[in-house]
Amino acid sequence: MESNRLDRDDATAQLAALQADRAALADRVVPPWWYDVALGLLLFGFLASYAFDSLWVTFPATLVFCAGLGALVAAYKRVTGIWVNIDGPHLALWAALVLVVLGPAFVIQKAFDQHWVMVVAGAVLGIAVTLFGRHWSRAYAAELRGEQ
Repeated sequence: MESNRLDRDDATAQLAALQADRAALADRVVPPWWYDVALGLLLFGFLASYAFDSLWVTFPATLVFCAGLGALVAAYKRVTGIWVNIDGPHLALWAALVLVVLGPAFVIQKAFDQHWVMVVAGAVLGIAVTLFGRHWSRAYAAELRGEQ
C-alpha cells in the first residue's frame, strides 16, 4: 500500500511541475507589442510597393520584407526559445481574408489601372495581421494555461 501512495504523490508532483512549466511557457509565447506592429508594417510596405508598378520599387521592398521576417523570426525564437506554427482554423481564416482582400485588389489594379488600391489592401492586411497576431498569441497562451 505504501508504494502506491508514493507513486500517487510522485505523479501528483510531476503533474504540478508540468502545469507550472506550461504556465511559464504561456508567459513567454506572447511576443511584445512591437513584434505584431512590425509584422503589420512589413506586410503593409511590401503590398503597398505594388502601387508603384515598378520592379525598381517592388524588388527592394521584397528584400526588405524577407529580411524583416527573418529578423522577426530570430527575435521571437531568441525571446521565447520556441517557434509556434499557426494551423487549423486560424490559418484558414487568415488565408480567406488574404484572398478576399488581395483578389479584388489585384483585379482592380490590373484591369482598371488603379494602382492605389494596393496601398489600401496593404493597410487592411497589415492591420489585420497585427490584430490577429495579438489575438492568436494570447489564445495560445490561454490554451497552454488550460483556460480554454
